[in-house]
Amino acid sequence: MRNDSLLRLADSNDAEAIFTFNRGIEREALRIQPSGLLANSQHPSEFGSKLAHPLVTTDFSESQLEIITPVHTSSEEILAELQKLHQHVYHGLSSELLWPGSMPCILPADQDIPLANYGDSNLGRLKTTYRNGLGLRYGRSMQTICAIHYNFSPRQAFWSALKKTSPKEPAQAFRSRRYFDLMRNFRRLSWLPLYLFGSSPALHKSFIQQPDHGLKLLDPETLYLPYATSLRSGRFGYQSSTQADLLKICFNSLDNYIDTLRMGITTPHQNYHKLGFESESGLHQLNQNILQSEAEFYTSVRAKGAPQPGENFLAHLESKGVSYIEIRLLDVNPFEPTGVSTSQVNFLDLLLMFCLLCDSPEHDDALCEAVTTNFMKTVYEGRKPGLKLDRDGSQVILVDWAKQIFAEMRPFAEVIDRVTNSNQYCQSLDLHWELITQSQLTPSGRVLDHLTNNAESFKDFSLKQAENHKNYFSELPMTVVDLAKFQRISAQSVAMAAKHTPSTPAAFRDYALNFQTAYLS
Repeated sequence: MRNDSLLRLADSNDAEAIFTFNRGIEREALRIQPSGLLANSQHPSEFGSKLAHPLVTTDFSESQLEIITPVHTSSEEILAELQKLHQHVYHGLSSELLWPGSMPCILPADQDIPLANYGDSNLGRLKTTYRNGLGLRYGRSMQTICAIHYNFSPRQAFWSALKKTSPKEPAQAFRSRRYFDLMRNFRRLSWLPLYLFGSSPALHKSFIQQPDHGLKLLDPETLYLPYATSLRSGRFGYQSSTQADLLKICFNSLDNYIDTLRMGITTPHQNYHKLGFESESGLHQLNQNILQSEAEFYTSVRAKGAPQPGENFLAHLESKGVSYIEIRLLDVNPFEPTGVSTSQVNFLDLLLMFCLLCDSPEHDDALCEAVTTNFMKTVYEGRKPGLKLDRDGSQVILVDWAKQIFAEMRPFAEVIDRVTNSNQYCQSLDLHWELITQSQLTPSGRVLDHLTNNAESFKDFSLKQAENHKNYFSELPMTVVDLAKFQRISAQSVAMAAKHTPSTPAAFRDYALNFQTAYLS
């Protein structure tokens, strides 16, 4: 453990700046009818153009909102911003609600789930075609699963101070290397946030197509597993056996990460070839390869950059290095109106800093396999008493390992709280310690408690929470300043989208092929 690095950073003259982090949150949410059915309406016009709006857009489906915060430097600020955005969204929803969890509402037939339509410009067609390809490969139902994505980066003051430990290494290479140290440690410990934050132990039966699903029937329309934490993160959610078999990324280096993703984007795959590439109606998918683009790579954490519009993402990552990381394993918390709490954000910040400053040996095949096995065990049985995980080749009880990690994180929390003149990190540790010792207090435990003790179906519980959240935001006043700001951003997004020239299907085909060719260079 690099306690020496922590203490040296804390003793710096600009220690408070060093331990001030950049954060961003993306929350996905299905728009639903009051009955619990997926909304069949268009993206509300109050939100401007989904092609160009920086804060409110759509994800896979026309009925699936994506709410995006700007970058903030405190957990309080980012949750306050997320709350304002939810107020804005509810202001434009009329009678519709936001589904409060990750696993979806009552879904129509797969082919009737509407794709997000971004218009007939080349960029708009590209976005819709990519989503059509996802639907063909994995089914549209899977794509309606929602999540919280958390973007995190230490600021320049941190990197400048930490760089003194490796003075001869170029600054960009040093930063990328240390980000990969962080990501390896995070993946090794990813079972812990899955246990603490998993909120999807049950789902509506309309989501499951295969008869041999292995889930238990809680009531006529609810399926579940008694010790599950996050069914969203297992084989019922964002998993791809094709990617798992063919893309071996253990986050040991930036070069391997880029080369493996580039291979996936440029290597044909027989199953996707059978789906077809185009017909008279247009392109079915962007390509017939393992990945249509790097965005299709399913993982708990991603290395990210900030390419300019039209710039190839992997080329940018190669030339500029890692700018931040994206945590992708968080369920939407149905007990929080915004889907995530301040305490969860503080815990994540602490865990990520712990992962960055602790030793991080490279992952060999055995450790990569253990990471996956531990993750999946926690998905399906995370709250099972006595559940054992693989730690360095030995079997250890999940709760015992979690207690050890909490003990090792405590000095980090105390030091950062002292430097930032707060107690938020120690408070977050204390709050989540209760979840380690009492698994029924975890979000997944609380969901199942509601379903069983109140004799509620998954649908009824979710609708009740959706109504509660709507009432919560309806009672919050929106200032004239905020209302005018959101109206201005929506109008600007419409003007920006209008600058994208409409394209013909033939011209778009050439555009899409050029998009693919960029990954070959």
